[in-house]
Amino acid sequence: MPITSTSASRLPSPDDSQARLQQLVQRQRAFFASGKTLDPAFRKAQLRLLQQAIRRNEQALFDAMYADFRKPAFETFATEVGFVELELKLTLNKLEDWVKPKKVKETILNFPSRSYVHTTPYGLTLIIGPWNYPFNLLVAPLVGALAAGNCVLLKPSEIAPHTSAAITKLIRETFDEAYVAVVEGGVEVTQQLLAQRYDYIFFTGSSRVGQAVMKAAAEHLTPVTLELGGKSPAMVAEDADLELAARRIAWGKFLNAGQTCVAPDYVLVQEQVKDDLVQLLAKCIREFYGGDPRQSPDFARIINDRHFRRLEAYLQNGTIRAGGQTDSASRYIAPTLLDQVTWEDPVMQEEIFGPILPILTYRSLDEAMQVVNAHEKPLALYFFSSSENKKEAVLRCVQFGGGCINDTVSHLANPNLPFGGVGGSGMGSYHGKSSFDVFSHQKSVLHRGTWLDLPVRYPPYRDRLRTLRRLFRWL
Repeated sequence: MPITSTSASRLPSPDDSQARLQQLVQRQRAFFASGKTLDPAFRKAQLRLLQQAIRRNEQALFDAMYADFRKPAFETFATEVGFVELELKLTLNKLEDWVKPKKVKETILNFPSRSYVHTTPYGLTLIIGPWNYPFNLLVAPLVGALAAGNCVLLKPSEIAPHTSAAITKLIRETFDEAYVAVVEGGVEVTQQLLAQRYDYIFFTGSSRVGQAVMKAAAEHLTPVTLELGGKSPAMVAEDADLELAARRIAWGKFLNAGQTCVAPDYVLVQEQVKDDLVQLLAKCIREFYGGDPRQSPDFARIINDRHFRRLEAYLQNGTIRAGGQTDSASRYIAPTLLDQVTWEDPVMQEEIFGPILPILTYRSLDEAMQVVNAHEKPLALYFFSSSENKKEAVLRCVQFGGGCINDTVSHLANPNLPFGGVGGSGMGSYHGKSSFDVFSHQKSVLHRGTWLDLPVRYPPYRDRLRTLRRLFRWL
């Protein structure tokens, strides 16, 4: 029986839920111990089943995300369904190469011998997804986990309930829950899940919850990947193509109504071109969404009332240069530009995660880099300039997870680029082969020949130290 199902007469008690989770974990451990997932042919067959299931359920996923936060079908395909399909295509094409043991250069100290790195699955993995890209950020890691040969427990976000239900239906119709299972529920269910022991945990979400996940993992010394967030800057130099910068910043910021972990959280623009950039950003908003973005079919809504109220309060900061309109009934917040903002304002104290873009200025590039480095390392950074020297300076001197030069967000579209944070924005990376790697243990194995066994390493050592020292220095 599915672990989240309930009878009409009685809801399960916390003890019942905990017992069912324990049974599910035991079933998955038994499935992994059977060795079925070790066969690359089995893994590819399961990935093809997932690929087919996604295509069958595409419209259901579109409908679910529209119901959760009026996400346009174009954005749902580009950033969710199509994105995962690209991950699947790459993985299916490359998996046989990825799983092969990799021979590495040998040292004469081990002569005669051969050394290899074998990739082996961890075992039972837990993947906890967020609400803002509720399909992509749960299922893209699943692709890597299955490719690596693991069994998987999935926890979709309850904050996007329609998408959670659609994912649950898709997974349960496709996989044996002893192999891949979905557990729905709120905070209490997540806590119950984290009380179990896993071989790997992959979490995407807020830094606050990420800390709780890491604490729970530490109880069992379980390795983790944390995909978090932070205040990702869009830095604009005076020599940038301002029209292009405005268009690409506005696109990256207001995609999914700003509810994107790598959206430009604020603009840091050289002061002499600030007013020009603000005017161009306002122009782009009109071009993208019309004079009243509330009527645009291409602009999403805020996920729930709590987030709406949080974002609406930020509109009291600074001076509104464009937008600022709200509607609580539909959870609408217009694409908004905030001028005259300081780092002491609430809007600059945490990741915004909404369609509000503060504009700050800097005088010199050194000052701008110091400002960014003075705060938590961002998940993404975007720098707009025509100067190769400035680009190199930013890449060399500023720490961030990943990013773009003269664009925003688009680095995620390349599955050959590892994606992940650093410091407060996360640890570990995935996408493409990096997803396979993150869910694989790198097992180092030495194959030693038996036809020669030099006695130099065996006691008694006598006067061999001088010879050994010379050998090491020669190597």
